[in-house]
Amino acid sequence: MSKRPPLPPFTEQSAIEKVRLAEDGWNTRDPERVALAYTVDSRWRNRSEFAIGREEIVAFLTRKWAREHEYRLVKELWAHGERRIAVRFAYEWHDDSGRWFRSYGNENWEFDEDGLMSVRHASINDLPIAEADRKYRWPLGRRPDGHPGLSELGL
Repeated sequence: MSKRPPLPPFTEQSAIEKVRLAEDGWNTRDPERVALAYTVDSRWRNRSEFAIGREEIVAFLTRKWAREHEYRLVKELWAHGERRIAVRFAYEWHDDSGRWFRSYGNENWEFDEDGLMSVRHASINDLPIAEADRKYRWPLGRRPDGHPGLSELGL
């Protein structure tokens, strides 16, 4: 098993780095790649869905990104401890009919000694938005370094 730096115990700076790496991974929309950041037996609660292990995580993410088109995500550190990180996030996407949404949420993460996430709890709410109200307009993929974060955007 490989290590996924930064490793616990987290400092504020290493927690910020871990959050950005997670954001970058999710913005690839590659379920197999994203799942490698989690332990093989990772436990998730995402809204009302529960997943255990990488295989279920890959299946969940495959379903998610099949219905959430033009997905772009921004995460921000909320708090951290030695092995835990809390984040808030917002992502924008549209459904098959072209209706846009901004989904807001919070996640609580717990990591093993190798820096893999062993527990993830996510609470998320979806807000319909007009296409003109989108704030994330960078090309699909990693958020550019100069793009404002959640606090700068007033989210």
